[in-house]
Amino acid sequence: MTDSLFLTNSIQLPSGFSFSAVAAGMKASGRPDLALVNCSSGTTAAAVFTTNRVAAAPVHVGREALRASRGLVRAVIVNSGNANCATGEQGVRSCQQVCRATARGLGVKCHEVFPSSTGIIGVPLPVNRIVAKLPELVAKQAASAEAFREFAQSIMTTDTRPKLACAAVPVRGGTATILGVAKGSGMIHPKLATMLVYLFTDMVAGPGRLRRTLVEVCDQTFNCISVDGDTSTNDTVLLLASGRSEIPSNGAASNIFRGALLEVCQSLAHQIVSDGEGIQHVIELAVEDARSREEALRVARTIAHSPLVKTAWAGADPNWGRILAAIGNSGVPIKPSAVNIYIGQQQVCRGGCANGFDERAAHEHLSQSECKVRVQIGRGRHAVRFYTTDLSAEYVRINADYST
Repeated sequence: MTDSLFLTNSIQLPSGFSFSAVAAGMKASGRPDLALVNCSSGTTAAAVFTTNRVAAAPVHVGREALRASRGLVRAVIVNSGNANCATGEQGVRSCQQVCRATARGLGVKCHEVFPSSTGIIGVPLPVNRIVAKLPELVAKQAASAEAFREFAQSIMTTDTRPKLACAAVPVRGGTATILGVAKGSGMIHPKLATMLVYLFTDMVAGPGRLRRTLVEVCDQTFNCISVDGDTSTNDTVLLLASGRSEIPSNGAASNIFRGALLEVCQSLAHQIVSDGEGIQHVIELAVEDARSREEALRVARTIAHSPLVKTAWAGADPNWGRILAAIGNSGVPIKPSAVNIYIGQQQVCRGGCANGFDERAAHEHLSQSECKVRVQIGRGRHAVRFYTTDLSAEYVRINADYST
């Protein structure tokens, strides 16, 4: 990453956005679970959504709102503790009711309100609780780092910490800002992860440019992470541009903007994986020498989703045979004699066969909180870097009693 990236402790708000959060009683803990972003007039937007065919009501409503508004957003309303998924037509109507009430409270158009939900599937959305809290939510909004952090806390579910990243965009004529916040720690799988991600900038950008840039950046970041191989029903990545800096994102600034957005999303993606439910190890998995990026991703995902591989990683066991078996199960027509596998700096498999290595050193490497595994499949020149995790008994415990 370049020097333009500020770490999560250094929050610089882009102009044109204010934030708030309150407790509406959806989380059993009583913690804040309803959040608002108020966007200045003229804010443009683009979004990428889950590919799960069982998509939650706010995914449908949010997608339609962006179409109806032609990419203009004046508010984002987010609830946690309830996914509003598998709730039928009533779930859609409930989401629309929340959007209408939010629009009235802010004096904006209903289709300029973008909704999100996260939490338990199959439970009716408590609309009355949400609507009753909207006046307080609107009154509390502030353009401050504290309000932003409260927003970040309120959207969490099984997360142990908020995920924040900020980058400066230095261009001729001034410096703009990109600020990102994410939630997600389980059901993490490409296309997208189980997550909500909100990205804010004060640069000037049309919805079309935002969409093209967002899709490209997501493909390199959020679609290259996995915790458990499950794809959520509510995944959303929303990019908002207020234009308040008056700095355009086109021309010479286009690549600078894309680079800064990539940095922010890389940071958020890594934070999501690092906060995976019950994880002990983050694995940086490099798949090299593929005929295409898609082929490399296919191999990476097969390795990352293998329970045998993930449990070996949980025990810091340098069992390269499980990795080799997963490669062969990927559907990519590899030749075993062309496959090489490395754990850390050690080559543990050469040409599809055992290669003498220091097992204790390999075990020590896999015992670290962040580890590296590299695979060469000997088919071409394309490569991908993919972040995944081990699979621990703690992950099972968390998800065994999630709804209770």
